[in-house]
Amino acid sequence: MSSNEFRFFLSCDINLPVTFRVEKLEGTLPSTNSPTDCFTGIDSTTEERKAELYVECALYIDGAPFGLPTKTRLESAGPLHCWNELITLSAKYRDLTAHSQLALTVWDVSCGKDDGLIGGATILLFNNKMQLKTGKQKLRLWLGKQADGSYPTTTPGKVPRHERGELQHLEKLANKYERGQIQPVDWLDRLTFKAMEKIKERESLKNGSSHLYLVVDFCSFERRVVFQEAGANFLLSSPIASSNELVIVWDPEVGKINPSEHKQLKLARSLSRGIIDRDLKPSSNERKIIQRILKYPPTRALSGDERQLLWKFRFSLMSEKRALTKFLRCVEWSDVQEAKQAIELMGKWETIDVCDALELLSPLFESEEVRAYAVSVLERADDEELQSLRNIELASFLRWYVAVELHDPAYAKRFYSTYEFLEENMIKLTAGVNGEEDGFKKWQSLVRQTELIAQLCSIMRDVRNVRGNTQKKIEKLRQLLSGLLSELTYFDEPIRSPLAQSVLITGIVPSESSIFKSALHPLRLSFRTANGGQCMVMFKKGDDIRQDQLVVQMVSLMDRLLKLENLDLHLTPYKVLATGQDEGMLEFIPSCSLAQILSDHRSIISYLQKFHPDEHGPFGITAICLETFIKSCAGYSVITYILGIGDRHLDNLLLRDDGRLFHVDFGFILGRDPKPFPPPMKLCKEMVEAMGGAESQYYTRFKSYCCEAYNILRKSSNLILNLFHLMAGSNIPDIASDPEKGILKLQEKFRLDLDDEACIHFFQDLINESVSALFPQMVETIHRWAQYWR
Repeated sequence: MSSNEFRFFLSCDINLPVTFRVEKLEGTLPSTNSPTDCFTGIDSTTEERKAELYVECALYIDGAPFGLPTKTRLESAGPLHCWNELITLSAKYRDLTAHSQLALTVWDVSCGKDDGLIGGATILLFNNKMQLKTGKQKLRLWLGKQADGSYPTTTPGKVPRHERGELQHLEKLANKYERGQIQPVDWLDRLTFKAMEKIKERESLKNGSSHLYLVVDFCSFERRVVFQEAGANFLLSSPIASSNELVIVWDPEVGKINPSEHKQLKLARSLSRGIIDRDLKPSSNERKIIQRILKYPPTRALSGDERQLLWKFRFSLMSEKRALTKFLRCVEWSDVQEAKQAIELMGKWETIDVCDALELLSPLFESEEVRAYAVSVLERADDEELQSLRNIELASFLRWYVAVELHDPAYAKRFYSTYEFLEENMIKLTAGVNGEEDGFKKWQSLVRQTELIAQLCSIMRDVRNVRGNTQKKIEKLRQLLSGLLSELTYFDEPIRSPLAQSVLITGIVPSESSIFKSALHPLRLSFRTANGGQCMVMFKKGDDIRQDQLVVQMVSLMDRLLKLENLDLHLTPYKVLATGQDEGMLEFIPSCSLAQILSDHRSIISYLQKFHPDEHGPFGITAICLETFIKSCAGYSVITYILGIGDRHLDNLLLRDDGRLFHVDFGFILGRDPKPFPPPMKLCKEMVEAMGGAESQYYTRFKSYCCEAYNILRKSSNLILNLFHLMAGSNIPDIASDPEKGILKLQEKFRLDLDDEACIHFFQDLINESVSALFPQMVETIHRWAQYWR
């Protein structure tokens, strides 16, 4: 955190009881405090009786007592009265107000009489900057007076400024040191604390025993706690910053409805003007503004003027299908009459596209009628866009998606209901006329997938327990498949592959199954298929692959969007399926990492020459192979840029023997990257060299494919943004950490402020910057990018 950044929690959000520790009493008890001579001094030699003290702790809010007082245990041992007792009050931090204070009174019960008052002190829980006090607090007791909880108090524990000496200043610094706000220096700290002890002795001799001090220790949080009343509906998107020592505190009105603006909007939207509004047409200037609003991404909020403009011309916009989602954002849903009119208009509006219907399913729209309308639009989509219940592909994936989330305590009940609903409705399906299985058999085939996954998890445990290298683990795997678990080599009935329901698997081939050499030891399994072929999968246990699953789904979607525009970039959207929160299955694509290729063949070209030699072709390989390589490089360069995929290295860039390059391992997305100074484009030097270098015609073709793909995907930015927006409440790490920030980063990558021609120049510059970083001819910043691949 930078020095001018202030991050904090709000007190109204902390649902924890107020907690503090009563530590000790400093100073000498008075030998007499009343005519009855009730008190016994700590240093008195005339009395053998020792004082037995306790502290009474009471919370006062705005001058009134809150809850019952709490008492410490009795303490009489030693020259210092030390309780060191943790006190937990019934009140919670969210209950506190700015004028909340603790009233602490010390009592002595050793004299056996009612009047055993030593003294009391009061302390406010929030300082003058409205921050919760933390750490040790030294309170001066008012002798013979009970702590006064009224506001303002007559027994403040704070030592008056004119009475503060050097010791009080040092104790304040020591408090900061204990809270970790001062960096420790071991040898210097020892000298400092010795010097502090001497100053303490000197101050004690100078002041004598005229004062008693009670030391309490308030608990600390990970960040400062700032006072905020509950129910303020305060939203803050970024930390409060300050360029000096003053802390800038927010405006408490932020996030609240402006009464005057709300009244103006209500007057402007008076339903009596409905008849007039039907004939209103926007002017040329208003039409330009409306068209600009309709191009806004779904993540952008509308201003009051923009909302009013769309409401004013709602009738003339009904033929504009893109305008519906923007119009529905303008509706005051708490107004029954306004909401009723909006729903009537929605039914008459030009039917919206599927991607816009997804936006209506986001948390922004809570109206049941709006969400039902969105579902009705989705029902019209074909199986390519949204598969139906009878489609076993959808049934299988939906079942797995729901099953994985059953462990989430926040949504478990909802997901379990969805699971039951899916099961009940699938079982009711009757057999098809073309010999299609009935619903019960289909559901049972899906249940068998779960049984298979459970057996694979058991194999993983047994293999990991084997001591020794990877080869010994591989031997154990094949031994298990050939012996105790031989039923897995030939299934009684074919099972639908969890990755592709159209593929029926009949057993595992032990001799062709293996284990990858990595920390988690994932399995590489070769399955026989019913048509006499084989399919290979990777099974991982101990890693959450839901983020990989999302990225691969986005690659598949983008591949489809590009092909719809007749641009096939030879992408490899391999299948990924999470079968648990820390397990999953991935399609295994025969390929080799660039790291291994460069180690064995020294260059990508040499590797491709091995599989596709052509004496007359470019660089000694066939033109088709080189074109495939260039196109796949372009496709993944654009996709990894848009999705902000990080942690790229030569081990997670794979190359197939037909020239198709693809990426794997998506642990960092939306701009996150564990490596410093990541380049804008994930393009390594060896890839450029395989195209003939930065001056070749093939590299120019690569840039052309990149720009064309980028502009095609920009057209579908709303669809991609809406899909990520729907994932905002998920447990996918790089989205869950800060959904709003992540989606805004994604939105920025599309450069929606530029037209297609300007975007071509922008993307070419982006490629040139990244490629220049790969060669030793640029300045320091470029040099840092070059280190990314090392």
